[in-house]
Formats: sequence, C-alpha cells, structure tokens
Amino acid sequence: MTLTARQPIRVYADTSVYGGVFDDEFARPSRAFFDRVHEKRFQLVVSALVEDELSQAPSKVRDWFSRFRSMADSVAVTNEAVALRQAYLDVGIVTPKFIDDALHVALATVARCSMIVSWNFRHIVHYQKVPLYNAVNVLHRHAELDIRSPLEVIEDED
Repeated sequence: MTLTARQPIRVYADTSVYGGVFDDEFARPSRAFFDRVHEKRFQLVVSALVEDELSQAPSKVRDWFSRFRSMADSVAVTNEAVALRQAYLDVGIVTPKFIDDALHVALATVARCSMIVSWNFRHIVHYQKVPLYNAVNVLHRHAELDIRSPLEVIEDED
C-alpha cells in the first residue's frame, strides 16, 4: 500500500483569528491554528474584506497578517458572494448591521473552502446560525461549510 501526502484543508480565517493571536483568551489556539497553516495542514484563504478590516487593526496584528499573506489564496468579493450574503440577510441569519459577518461566510463558501474559522460566536460560530448558513448554501447550490473556532480545529488525537 502506498501512502500519499494529505492535501491541506482549504480554510478561510476571518479577521478575528488574526486579532486573536494577541488576545489573552484566544492567543494559544489562534497561534496553534497559524502553526498548522505554516505546516501546510491548512491552505489559508484571505479576502479583500479581511484586508480592509485589518487596515484599522494595531500594527502587530497587521504584521502578523503580513507573515501569512504570501502563502494564502485570495478570494475576490464577487457578485456571487454578494448575492449569497444577501440570501443570508433575507432569511434573517444576521441583520444588515452585521452584513460583513455574512459576507465572510459567503466568501468562504464561494471560494469553495472546506471551513471558516472565527472567534465571532454571535454571528458566525453560533449553534443556531451554522445550520441556517448551510441550508441557504444548499438552496443556492453551494456546498455546506464547516464553521468552527480555531480551538476546534487545532487538537490532534493522542
């Protein structure tokens, strides 16, 4: 039997994960997530939305993002992503006040990521919202998206 190298999992990390690196509560799992990106276990996906949100972040967060930017795939804000974001809003997953949170999920979906990671437990990684995002994805002929916190994706079996 021939063993083959495991393909990296395509993962969209929203803005909160980069900032989490410098937050006492989220630093360890955020850094561990990026260690796995560096090890090529995850193929990082970034968007113009993440870049725009990080433009207002402290310099240490922007510098951290810059370390990983060159190894990441980029996804554009397309009409398809905007339409999917609107579909999330139309069914009330989030309100227009949190339109960018819906856009993060839409961008990850349209980019065919396997997963989005976020520390946003109100509007993204929320037990009531995850099945709704995925129901809308299926209705619009997209794949379901695994929606997790970094803590959920860093632990290995012993």
